[in-house]
Amino acid sequence: MTIPPDIEAQILRYYHAERWRIGTIAKQLRVHRDTVARVLAQAGLPRIERLRRPSKIDPYLPFIHETLAKFPTLRASRLHAMVQQRGYRGGQSQFRHIIACHRPRPPAEAYLRLRTLPGEQAQVDWGHFGHVVIGRARRPLMAFVAVLSFSRQIFLRFFLDARMESFLRGHLGAFAVWKAVPRVILYDNLRSAVLERRGDAIRFNPTLLDFAGHYRYEPRPVAIARGNEKGRVERAVRYVRDGFFAGRQFADVDDLNAQADDWCCGAAADRRCPDQGAITVREAFAAEAPHLMKLPDNPYPVVEQVTVSVGKTPYVRFDKNDYSVPHSHVRRSLTVLADPDQVLA
Repeated sequence: MTIPPDIEAQILRYYHAERWRIGTIAKQLRVHRDTVARVLAQAGLPRIERLRRPSKIDPYLPFIHETLAKFPTLRASRLHAMVQQRGYRGGQSQFRHIIACHRPRPPAEAYLRLRTLPGEQAQVDWGHFGHVVIGRARRPLMAFVAVLSFSRQIFLRFFLDARMESFLRGHLGAFAVWKAVPRVILYDNLRSAVLERRGDAIRFNPTLLDFAGHYRYEPRPVAIARGNEKGRVERAVRYVRDGFFAGRQFADVDDLNAQADDWCCGAAADRRCPDQGAITVREAFAAEAPHLMKLPDNPYPVVEQVTVSVGKTPYVRFDKNDYSVPHSHVRRSLTVLADPDQVLA
């Protein structure tokens, strides 16, 4: 049974400060005494055993302990059914209280504060910001967010999809604003970066590898279930959601991106830089910029190639839009080449 945090705080205060007994706390707060014992156990106190009469659960406790040792997250309802099959006749409500006291607690995990050198690392991720309606199409609004780990300089660009081409164009936009490239870019295990992963064996998306090779940076995925390793970009996405997007009006995606550019260069750059004392993000970025790698002379070409089929009518469907083709192309397959300026078939 889950109890509110304020009740847990009262239990701990009455036990430590007022020296109330478990039974007194349970009676005055109108909670079960096993709940009080569980709260005290979770706070690091040994579970207090009280003299009690023999219980119907006693013969099954060794089986319960053995099962919970193997499957510590097994639901109480499933465990209740298992002991019922072995002869237990007690009700499920009281059984839940008993299991809450006997369930093993996972050890607390400590996280180190991660620091990076200037110019060493950036973190990149997508954020979903609802949908927009364009014509008759309802499109997802995706935010590409990149943040330099040392200075916390943010780059923000909105797209109507999360395809690889948009992913790479987001990188190109960040590199153009920063006028440089970090040595390492950290990714979550998203499909645009990692196609397959088994432990430490990683199969990168070959397009991203080619792109990273062109700009001479190392693509590096975070470890599985280690969100703290990319905490800077996760906090940046929350900051974008609360500090920029909430309540904002915009005419279209181009207008939204223009506002995002002004925000990144203005309010986001003038905020205090975490872990850097009293200086701003703008000042931290000025100190970091000389340590970033130079851009190559030629930008990476990002052109989308999609094979489409032409039906009985001389039109092809691409990106939720219809494009006309010569009538001689009906019932054929065509390759569509697209960039932000034009679509060719």
